[in-house]
Amino acid sequence: MAGLPGPGALRGRVAVVAGATRGAGRGIAAALGEAGATVICTGRSSVTGRGGSDYDRPETIEETAALVNSLGGTGVAIQVDHLVADQVRALADRIRDEHGTIDILVNDIWGAEVLKGPPATWGRPMWEHSLDDGLRIVELGVRTHLITSHCLLPLMVTRPGGLLVEITDGTTEYNDKTFRLSVFYDLAKMSVNRLAFSHGHELRQFGATAVAVSPGWLRSEMMLDNYGVTEANWRTALHARRDDGYPSAPPGFAESESPRFVGRGVVAIAADETRARWNQRSVTSIALAREYGFTDVDGYCPDGWGAG
Repeated sequence: MAGLPGPGALRGRVAVVAGATRGAGRGIAAALGEAGATVICTGRSSVTGRGGSDYDRPETIEETAALVNSLGGTGVAIQVDHLVADQVRALADRIRDEHGTIDILVNDIWGAEVLKGPPATWGRPMWEHSLDDGLRIVELGVRTHLITSHCLLPLMVTRPGGLLVEITDGTTEYNDKTFRLSVFYDLAKMSVNRLAFSHGHELRQFGATAVAVSPGWLRSEMMLDNYGVTEANWRTALHARRDDGYPSAPPGFAESESPRFVGRGVVAIAADETRARWNQRSVTSIALAREYGFTDVDGYCPDGWGAG
């Protein structure tokens, strides 16, 4: 129960957060910045253009890199479509030239929040879903991770101590027993857990660790917008009778977490000299908080999975 690692805990470490534009990726990049790391923030949405992003959203990788800088780290924004292998290879070449190695690789690439459909569509037979949308979910949620690992892991195994973090939704134990929304979504999220297991099998011989981490109910930019609130006043969404035209959040939203919470979990593992104990495991942000003794940015320790 050591609490959050200090501001310089990861000083000198080079991290890549693939999918750092918003949501958990931005929160993880920010937390790594808090710990002093150099954080390479990749994604499709840039000040230079959306780069094929599936979202029409204002967030950019440059904003994330600036946030890293403001928190004490060194943020580097590089526009990359992780479905395009040549772009990821070019990213690897640039990192090799400018930094020589990678200490921490976070695979947080997703981009299918719209494609997964609204709650009313969840649980329908897969043949009632759009096949194109379903295959796109698998491409965005699995193929991107495979391409990124294939191109970047050679830079992480040049010396012992590397950490690969696969960000998913639900632990292996939970997803083994629970059908997740649709066949396509279920497959994508289960696959990412298995990727951490498979990568961990191969990385162990290089003294590196792979772990799957799942946030709880994440107060992403998209989630906050859905309820018409900000991080500063998010509890307003819990009001039963709202007069602002936005829907009320269910009671479980009280246990939602900021994107920084899962980020602090990643930092805690990265700063842990015994991080190899997490190899091939699948764990939630709340489990990491209980193990390491850190809290969310508001001092609370939210249990999104326990809220049901």
